[in-house]
Amino acid sequence: MAVNWGFLGAGFVASRGLAPAVHASREATLYAVASRDEKRSATLKPQKVHATYDDLLADERVDAVYISLSNSQHLEWVTKSLEAGKHVLCEKPLGLNASETEAMFACATRSGQLLVEAVWGRWHPRFSRMVDIVTSGSIGNIEHIETAFTFTSEMTDNYRLNPLMGGGALLDVGCYQAHAWVALTNGAKDLEIADLTRTIGSTGIDLTTDVSVRISKSITAHAVSSFALPSQQQFIVQGSQGKMQTAAGESFTTWNEACSLQINDVVEEFAVTNAFVEMVENVSNVIRGEEGWIVPSADSIRVAHILDSIARHQ
Repeated sequence: MAVNWGFLGAGFVASRGLAPAVHASREATLYAVASRDEKRSATLKPQKVHATYDDLLADERVDAVYISLSNSQHLEWVTKSLEAGKHVLCEKPLGLNASETEAMFACATRSGQLLVEAVWGRWHPRFSRMVDIVTSGSIGNIEHIETAFTFTSEMTDNYRLNPLMGGGALLDVGCYQAHAWVALTNGAKDLEIADLTRTIGSTGIDLTTDVSVRISKSITAHAVSSFALPSQQQFIVQGSQGKMQTAAGESFTTWNEACSLQINDVVEEFAVTNAFVEMVENVSNVIRGEEGWIVPSADSIRVAHILDSIARHQ
């Protein structure tokens, strides 16, 4: 039986990414939506529009909740959803910091519900292939990871520009790169910050965070996250016996397009994939007690600690 999803929030990602994915999924139904604007909620084509978030959580037909509110609202509404007996898929970054992230997973354990961070790129077959290549030793031991996720923002009146609401480039796009470190290096343990440069904007958020780290004493990594630099996504992994890098298609947010991965001189092609659909179907399967893959809670917690360490570094 398909999982009945309820959405808290009907913004860009919910309307353009998740709602179409749920509608396309064989394992899920978009049953209800609640947002600040009931007319906008209706554009997602749910079976039911609720006037308030609390009304949606009180609806017994809702099995799982997808949350795409501002980062500063995640802790409150993830907690309320879990305590209402709903499974939760919440947009990244899950919390403003590691303390919030750990508190949410502790609540999920107490409530007996599933909590998953919606880092949708991790469900893409190319990302999975990169993890498999590293795990198999095909390029030897990892020596260096080079990543970038940058774009020149034209945002106005957006929570991403407000530090109190969890704004800033590190939390918004740096989390993708931290997840890559964690996925490829078995948790990015013993991480030390070697160099850090941050550019702070007029509203107090980091417009650019450029950080170099050392992982497990032997792996170096460099990541650039920015709202102020020209658009670029880069993902290169250098090993002791070879190198792999994303080729065609955006490195972290390839969506509904073919893409490729270059391993030394070999290029592997990946068919058009909607990773939002992959995420919805896998999470729905796990909710139903069937086989599926989800981002491990330990990965989300570790990423939160990494982002904390970068943000607090002096």
